[in-house]
Amino acid sequence: MAAVTKAPVVQRQLSAYRSTKQLLLPASSRFAQGESYCLYPAFPLEAGAVGASFDALARELTELPLLRIDGYVGVFWSHFRHRLHEALARLGAEATWIDISEALKGPAEIELLVAPFLGAGDPLFGTRFTGTLADFFDADRLAAVRPDPTARLTILFGCGSALIDWDAPLIYVDLPKNELQYRSRAGTVLNIGAVDPAPPKSQYKRCYFVDWPALNQHKAKIIERVDWFVDGQRPDEPTFIAGVVLREALDRMSRNVFRVRPWFEAGPWGGQWLKSHVAALPQDEPNYAWSFEMISPENGIAFSDGQHLCEVSFDWLMYRDHHAVLGECADQFGYDFPIRFDFLDTFDGSNLSLQCHPRLAYIREQFGEPFTQDETYYIVDCKPDAEVYLGFRQGIDPDAFRTELERSYQTSTAVDVKQFVNTVPVHHHDLYLIPSGTIHCSGANILVLEISATPYIFTFKMYDWLRMDLDGVPRPLNIDRAFDNLCFERQGDSVATHLVSHPSTIAEGEDWRLIHLPTHSEHFYDVHRYEFDTEVVVETNGSPHILMLVEGSRLSIETANGMCEQFNFVETFVVPAAAGSYKLINQSDGRAKVVKAFVKRHLMREK
Repeated sequence: MAAVTKAPVVQRQLSAYRSTKQLLLPASSRFAQGESYCLYPAFPLEAGAVGASFDALARELTELPLLRIDGYVGVFWSHFRHRLHEALARLGAEATWIDISEALKGPAEIELLVAPFLGAGDPLFGTRFTGTLADFFDADRLAAVRPDPTARLTILFGCGSALIDWDAPLIYVDLPKNELQYRSRAGTVLNIGAVDPAPPKSQYKRCYFVDWPALNQHKAKIIERVDWFVDGQRPDEPTFIAGVVLREALDRMSRNVFRVRPWFEAGPWGGQWLKSHVAALPQDEPNYAWSFEMISPENGIAFSDGQHLCEVSFDWLMYRDHHAVLGECADQFGYDFPIRFDFLDTFDGSNLSLQCHPRLAYIREQFGEPFTQDETYYIVDCKPDAEVYLGFRQGIDPDAFRTELERSYQTSTAVDVKQFVNTVPVHHHDLYLIPSGTIHCSGANILVLEISATPYIFTFKMYDWLRMDLDGVPRPLNIDRAFDNLCFERQGDSVATHLVSHPSTIAEGEDWRLIHLPTHSEHFYDVHRYEFDTEVVVETNGSPHILMLVEGSRLSIETANGMCEQFNFVETFVVPAAAGSYKLINQSDGRAKVVKAFVKRHLMREK
């Protein structure tokens, strides 16, 4: 039987529980959308819908005889238990706590369970876990978990508590994945069933390929049964929303418009554009290489009742009603939101690594992913003479290229990249096409909006300009994997024909026009740009739309379902398929330009 204890454990010290210079999402809603890029966008709720503090949470629980508290990997369970136990005690409710982790299999058994999915020593890649969260637990120990019949209140807590089918309310403590990674870098969290913290990169690999799939599948099963959703990223200042309120908000969100909460990362090639244009960002970072504008596996969605903010993972929206979000492509993608937006900032920085991404058959066979990392580069800004590396030079000798890369790796000597790789000069609002297997990288002095299929970690680096990562360690190269996937026929004149989008006007009115920026035949998504002085009406046509204002200062959007929101320059927002239609209204002094990505209509029902 799982261990039963009546006294809380000693409170852990959390003074250095996260390693980052990025700001923690505040509990307060005082950071409202203004006239510049907002770091903390939030979907509106009615006043009083968000609870705040352990005392407020305890007041919801004092009359209960049984309670289950489930949650995500990375939650500080002993600390959460200690603070809630104190809050309940202040209200005269003495709780008996049962730790579900006592029913886990032993560490050696769990290592055997997860080992086949961790890539046999590959430092970066594994295969998506095919089991369930229940596989981490001993079935006999789970079956033996019983409430304490003598206790006024028995609380079962920890990852997987909803596996115990008690007739009891259920709390879920969620944790944004950026915060989980900051905690991982500080060495303060464990993988499921682990005894000691793994190094951050190993821990991330285990999370991505094993822990997250198991926990996300579990979340999909319990979403309708959760009574309170708790935002666990502030250990001493939780906020929470009643399950019925959050589910209703997710229903509204899936039929209107929303923005996920972005997050930012420095990198060895990172630039200064984001630092200079997003004033609210911490300025003591050396650079910002990435802005994760809309990467559904890692972004969260925040809610505001006008006083407090509460963030949950994007996954919950998909688990609630992915058909409303994805429309006619729901059967094709399931719970996976298919398109991502992110920024690559190399302004006053340096080139990205020379890289390619896996072809479809390879990513399915090697990593268990349902679709692959087909990308495009949209140029939001650039300096004169900036360029991207795209495709090979005419007459490339693959063997000579590989020999040069391997020589560089072994001797730490530079490669004359332009001897082998084609370069293309870039211009404002160009779109460059990077189907899987294409050699590419962004050059310096560009702000790239990367419009891509959602998979985002499967980058096979061949050359990284002999530089170190920010931790002083060389970044791993993947020359063998790259050469299993490279398309050497993408070279010379074919680059300009097939890898550079050639825009055309497909509709226009008195003060607007619609530009088509065609993508590659292998891309399942397409790109449009609206250019307008006053307003334009858009139909979703069965696909979700991911949009960004790439020229102009501000716009508002009105959906057919009655919602009106405002967005600023380079903010990403999403209109689900079920919204049906929406109106974009220019609030800039000059013409607005809005980029839109969506699933190609003829591919929506293809498997």
